Amino acid sequence: MAPGVLDTPAPAANTTIASKLANGHNGTAFALTEAEKKDVDLVLRQFRCLIADLCEQFKGGHPGSAMGMAAIGIALWKYVMRYSPANANYFNRDRFVLSNGHTCLFQYAFLHLTGYSSMTMEQLKSYHSSRTDSICPGHPEIENEGIEVTTGPLGQGIANAVGLAMATKNLAATYNRPGHRVVDNMTYCMIGDACLQEGVALEAIQLAGHWKLDNLVVLYDNNQITCDGSVDLVNSGEDINAKMRASGWTVYDVYDGCYNVEGIVDTLQTARDNNAEGRPTFVNIRTVIGVGSKVAGDAKAHGAAYGAEDVASIKRNFGMDPEKSFVIDSEVYDFFKECRPRGEALEVAWDERVAAFAAAFPEQHAEFALRVQGKFPTDWRSLIPAKEQFPTGATPSRKSAGLVCNPLAAGLSNMIVGTADLSPSVNMIWPNKVDFQHPDLRTSCGINGNYSGRYVHWGIREHAMAAVSNGLAAFNKGTFLPVTSSFFMFYLYAAPGVRMGALQQLQAIHIATHDSIGTGEDGPTHQPVELAALYRAMPNLLYIRPCDSEETAGAFTAAIQAMDTPTIISLSRQALPQYPAHSSRDGVERGAYVFIEDEQADVTLIGVGSEMKFAVEARDVLAKAPYNLRARIVSFPCQRLFEAQPLAYKRSVLQRQWVPAVVVEAYAANGWERYADAGYSMSSFGHSLPGADAYKYFGFVPEKIAAAVVKLVADVKTDGLDSLRGEFRDLNVAH
Repeated sequence: MAPGVLDTPAPAANTTIASKLANGHNGTAFALTEAEKKDVDLVLRQFRCLIADLCEQFKGGHPGSAMGMAAIGIALWKYVMRYSPANANYFNRDRFVLSNGHTCLFQYAFLHLTGYSSMTMEQLKSYHSSRTDSICPGHPEIENEGIEVTTGPLGQGIANAVGLAMATKNLAATYNRPGHRVVDNMTYCMIGDACLQEGVALEAIQLAGHWKLDNLVVLYDNNQITCDGSVDLVNSGEDINAKMRASGWTVYDVYDGCYNVEGIVDTLQTARDNNAEGRPTFVNIRTVIGVGSKVAGDAKAHGAAYGAEDVASIKRNFGMDPEKSFVIDSEVYDFFKECRPRGEALEVAWDERVAAFAAAFPEQHAEFALRVQGKFPTDWRSLIPAKEQFPTGATPSRKSAGLVCNPLAAGLSNMIVGTADLSPSVNMIWPNKVDFQHPDLRTSCGINGNYSGRYVHWGIREHAMAAVSNGLAAFNKGTFLPVTSSFFMFYLYAAPGVRMGALQQLQAIHIATHDSIGTGEDGPTHQPVELAALYRAMPNLLYIRPCDSEETAGAFTAAIQAMDTPTIISLSRQALPQYPAHSSRDGVERGAYVFIEDEQADVTLIGVGSEMKFAVEARDVLAKAPYNLRARIVSFPCQRLFEAQPLAYKRSVLQRQWVPAVVVEAYAANGWERYADAGYSMSSFGHSLPGADAYKYFGFVPEKIAAAVVKLVADVKTDGLDSLRGEFRDLNVAH
């Protein structure tokens, strides 16, 4: 038999299951007793009928893979994973991620069987119902007990799992000491054929292999079926095992995965025992989708209820009464009843380990305890430079971000900062930083590190950078604050991961540089004129565009305070004027504020980020002959923060009841209709020119802006301010 292939049951071991769990694998093959085999058989039969019933009840759902994966679930929840149903947030628990999230009934049913108190049978029956209090949504959601991350878009889950495993490695390297292992959990991730076709999954797989995350086990539900049909419809000749080995993974095969609980357990125990090999583990488990149904092995088994006739047939096939539904015998519950006390014992043992660590290493324990509580070990506000410490000369806001973020990263062990291959551009490296890398790695360029490092080279993998960072943030609330960085344009590649972070209320800071047509010669491919509209519209995300160093400090302050919200800080490549007399970090925290006031103003100019200079310069032009118009300026770095302010404050800042408001920003104007009457903006893609010339080419010239504003003000004086209401004028007619 080939190494790693487990396709037949091994001889019965001469030890009990309890002792195996207590003592580890010990190199012996795992085997069930005859009594346990009968119990497993009953669980498999009733579990599969339950899945069919739950989907049939409301005529919808995804029964096929959940039925096929039942033996995998028994192996995981009964025999392999270390967790505590009584305390879903037990810190050192093994993490489980269901990347093929459409199979959510698989996870929900095992949470019910193993004693998670919230997952009652009544709740299981709410799957696909109209109940708004259901904790059984169509894909797993992080808010619910026992769910580590929200999974739905395929490939996100495995990327999250890489982040969870990465978190364990970093914590272990930072705090574990000889004889004191306070963090040593594993991460298990379930995937299907579809996840392996998604680019983000392959990006994450490469990273896990490179980092040698031997605490990560991926279980592949290999049924060769997706929605459209068999996998060979789109994939042929691919050797997934060879692909995984080439990516730095240890690979095992398990056949007859619908029933071979012994083989699955034996493989998973081997994976845990052999993690010193320095490779993540990929277990290729052959299953049959919809096993026991009339459409078994067919795409029809994937995403639809089977109908009453087939459900009855399934029950007969599994020796169940076709007239009875939702049947789980007491013997099945008894089979899993040890899971709850076993988990409580794990918690007690871990508490004792932490107490011993505290006695031996009180200083390290004090910091570790804060991390467990999700608290920063240092007063982070004291690390942000004061306004007087910032340069007064023209400064790119990407450099301003480095001036703020670097002392934060140096002083806060919670922060883990990285870049998608743009270290020279994003200014996120702080003095004496250590890279997150496998300690044995020796690169040709001489950049090395270890698992305690907190600077991450993500490579050119923006999507995985965001998705893996969500896993870091989800490990435990506040234990990690991931900071990513790239050009703003490439946060379009990262957008699905950023969205999933916002959906899950996971805190992360995304540093987006080169954020305007001022990026220059790289041209329209790198000039993100439309991307801000996406992120301003995205729920539960702060998109902040500061105009200078002081506002950049305010952006970081707002981002760190947003414990349940990711933030994008949008920054310039080009040098920007500094406005120490006007800019305010406190103003940024309110989203918008009066930058320059004039109680006799004829118009309000709204300056945003890199284009604040054009608003300020246009104000100067307006003040002189022949126009002699007075303008006030509002800085507006963040729409969402502003929207949260009291109405009286918003009115006092914008003053649209008195004068027209014009936003000046070299982006698409979409979204500004709520706050302005007109915009001097972009309606086309950019152009490959030096940054200053690009601005001129698109009409961002103070004199042109002033002329357009003068015409608007003249119309208002003729027709009244109400003439602007209900419309939004585009004042930039250059292109």
